[in-house]
Parts: sequence; structure tokens; C-alpha cells
Amino acid sequence: MKYFKLPDLGEGLQEAEIVEWHVQAGDQVHTGDTIVSVETAKAIVDLPAPQDGVIAACFGNAGDLVHIGEPLLEFEGAASEDTGTVVGHMTSAAEASEREQFVIGSPHRPGPSVPLATPAIRALARRLQVDLNQITGTGNHHMITADDVERAARLTQDLGAAEPLKGVRRSMARNMAKAHAEVVRVTIQDAVDIEHWAPGEDITLRLVRAMANACQAEPQLNAWYDSGSESLRLIEKVDLGIAVDTPEGLFVPVLRDVAGRDPGDLRAGLNQLRQDVKARTIPPAEMTGATITLSNYGTIAGRYGNPVVVPPMVAILGAGKIHPQVVATEDGFASHRQLPLSLSFDHRVVTGGEAARFLAAVMRDLAMSD
Repeated sequence: MKYFKLPDLGEGLQEAEIVEWHVQAGDQVHTGDTIVSVETAKAIVDLPAPQDGVIAACFGNAGDLVHIGEPLLEFEGAASEDTGTVVGHMTSAAEASEREQFVIGSPHRPGPSVPLATPAIRALARRLQVDLNQITGTGNHHMITADDVERAARLTQDLGAAEPLKGVRRSMARNMAKAHAEVVRVTIQDAVDIEHWAPGEDITLRLVRAMANACQAEPQLNAWYDSGSESLRLIEKVDLGIAVDTPEGLFVPVLRDVAGRDPGDLRAGLNQLRQDVKARTIPPAEMTGATITLSNYGTIAGRYGNPVVVPPMVAILGAGKIHPQVVATEDGFASHRQLPLSLSFDHRVVTGGEAARFLAAVMRDLAMSD
């Protein structure tokens, strides 16, 4: 027998969630046929069959997490020279037992993700209809206890069953937790008068241009910081992460080299990124490598905020909802449109002065007549 294992999907991705099987045991497949769709933190990927053959077994159900190198399916027949990501034999009794646990419909998966619990505790969980994967054990070595199971059962009865985070939302939760634990975040805020803007002005493109120019004026904010080695890498090219809100969660595709492209090319690039995000067809490579981020949440609601800096980046600019405000003019007072701005930065490597100068540069550019 030969096994097709989850291949390295690149860009540092270590796991994927099974979305849909396109084959089942007994099916004949040909090289290149789509066998399974998996969801990473960045996109939905269709995995092709690496060889011709008959499927002996599929391992895992829709919604299961699979790590790189774990088996996805088994081909019938004697093993031959490995091709693609189909790998070797698993002939030992222990490995055979492990394979049985992976087969669709089996209640448990082997490996480090299996919760630690005795058979008696597993029986209690089945009786109370508690998912052990949703419990953090309080016993020795995080062993799940009877109290843990009973507490979870009471919560389910009182509040309903907990739904595990999946895909993009799970990745977002992890990134936010990492940012909160690691980054020393400070936020400064101001507003710029944009009454002079022409009707129908492309707000996002104006913000993109302003950030590109501000990165030239204050390059310390277009950088990556490695806290492990305490080293800062200043980056000349501005690759701008654009926060995109979707029903599945927050995506941050990357608009490349924003300082070296004309407005028409930038707008086409933005439209393509958003289209790909909406269709979940954006390549993983287009979701990594941002050097600074823009979050234009004001298109929905909110004037000021505290945007989260996700390492290794050191800064993110938030643009709030445009609103009218009474301002003093040479002729007295008038109502002008104001664009609120919130700049968060990692105070470990960016000083308050550098951040303030960056924000001032953004505001000067936005205050200019286009």
C-alpha cells in the first residue's frame, strides 16, 4: 500500500482543514484528478492525485485538521517507486493500528492533538455528549478529569455547545494572541481635513499613496522586527497589507510595491485581491510578506481605534469614518469633512517621535489637492 500525505503547502503553513472529499474508497483516480479540498489559514486548496490508482481508504472527515506529513488517503496495490507526495510503506502493527484510527468514521485521531483522558473519562464524556477536543484538562500533564467533563456538560446545557474556531478565524485568533503577548503597542490618533477632495475621490488609493510617501519620510515604520534576535530589518519596498472583512473572517492580502506603481495599476491590483479573497482563490503567496498594514474600517463604522500590530511588522494605520465637523475658517466657521486616523506601532523599536512624524507625513499627503 502507498499513502498520500498532506504536502507542504508553502508560506510556513503547517496544517490544513479538510473541507470536502471528492473521492471515496473504491474510486479509480488518475494523476491530476482533484481528490480533496483543504482550507488553510489563507485559502482553499484543491489537492490533485499524484498517481493513477484505486482509493483504498480516506483518512479524516470534513472539519478535521491535518498536519503536514499526515496521511490523507491510501492507494490499493503493491508499492512502487514514490512519486509526488505519495510516500512509502507503513507495515508495523502499531502503524496499522494508527491507520485504522484515521479512517473516515473512526472516533479518534492519533498524534499530539488527541486529548489526554482515561477510558473511564472517555466513557463519561460519551454519556454526557461532551467533545473532549474542546476541553483543556486540569489534571497532571493536562489530563482531563471527571470534573472537567462535568463542567463542560453544564456549560453546554446552560449555554449551548461551543463551536471550535476553524480556518481563517482560528488563524486570526492565534495571530491576535501572539500580537498581544509580544508587541508593545502604542496608538496615536489625529484627523485630517479633506473638504478639498473632489466628489468620488478614491479614498483607499489616497490612503495607499499617503502611506507610501510616509514610509519614505520615516522608514523606521516600514520594517520587520525579530524579537528572538532583537534585530530590525528596514525594508525599502513598501508591500502594503490591506485588511479585508469577509463573513469567514479577516483577510490581509498584500498589495506589492505600492510606491512604484501608478494609480490605475494599484486600483486594478486592489480589485483583483478583493475578488480573489471573496472567491477564496487567492494564492497563499499573496497573503504574506506585508511590511506595513492599512485597515480602512471607516467604510463600515468607527472613527478611532486601536489597530493591532501583527509581528514581524511594526506598524498599522487605521482609517475611520469620514464625518463633518465645524472648523474655524478665515470667514468664520464652516462644516468640513474630517478623516480620522489611528496609527498603532511597536514601541520596542519605534519611538513616539518617529510615529508622530510618520502620521504627520500621511496627513500632509492627504491634505494635498490631488
